[in-house]
Amino acid sequence: MTIRVRRVAAACALGAALTACGAPSAPHATRPAPTAPTAAPSRPPTLAPGPAGLTPVFKNGPRADGKTVALTFDADMTADEGPRAAAGEHFDNPQLIATLRRLKVPATVFMTGRWADEYPAEARAIGRDPQFEIANHSYSHYAFTGDCYGLPTVAPDRMKADVERAYTAFKKAGVPNAMPYFRFPGGCYDRKALKTLSAVGVTAVQWDVVSGDAFATDSDAVAQQVLEGVKPGSVVVMHCTRSAAPATERAVRVIVPELRKKGYRFVKVSELIGAADRHH
Repeated sequence: MTIRVRRVAAACALGAALTACGAPSAPHATRPAPTAPTAAPSRPPTLAPGPAGLTPVFKNGPRADGKTVALTFDADMTADEGPRAAAGEHFDNPQLIATLRRLKVPATVFMTGRWADEYPAEARAIGRDPQFEIANHSYSHYAFTGDCYGLPTVAPDRMKADVERAYTAFKKAGVPNAMPYFRFPGGCYDRKALKTLSAVGVTAVQWDVVSGDAFATDSDAVAQQVLEGVKPGSVVVMHCTRSAAPATERAVRVIVPELRKKGYRFVKVSELIGAADRHH
């Protein structure tokens, strides 16, 4: 999701199963103790479908449920940008991921399938790190509506397949558990797109704070815009692409300690959605 934003209020429109092995001390074998049933893995929280079965849209968590904030990072790569990557353009940002790890900031990465195809080792490392969660940002990063920041568009009869193709790309890269969350490229959607994606069973995730990091070079301005916009339960949209968002990593180094000073706790989108679902 790459959008150009000036400093304005933004409104647009991711056991060790401990087995004890010991020989019995008695001379005769004893009956093994019954094994407790293994709990089925819990499904990540999602929102209930909207009216007429439309895909639900999530923008922020509860305001009165503690000072939590979710930093989200769009790992953008459009389907037709392969030649640019081959020529040396970097659509990844390993330094940003390293900084988030060092600062111990949980985060949700909205990844395109094309990005996972280009950087499978990075996608796998992020997806297997419990500090992060990977969510769907389409395969192609083509828009799901017309007139969306100049992006090419996906035909309505290809929207569902495009989202499912991204999940296939994640699995191919070795991402074990991509989340059932979807962010529209450009943040652009309409009723028809929400209806079309209802069969996929995802929650669409937007945001209430735009960082302004897309194409920005002034990290202090990006940090200030985030710090001024965050409220309890906020979802902040940022980017994980070196070429399109070169100031993001530096901005994060300012944002994180400042928000912690204000008492904020960083969470993944899944925690905010779970809180919103409980409030309903």
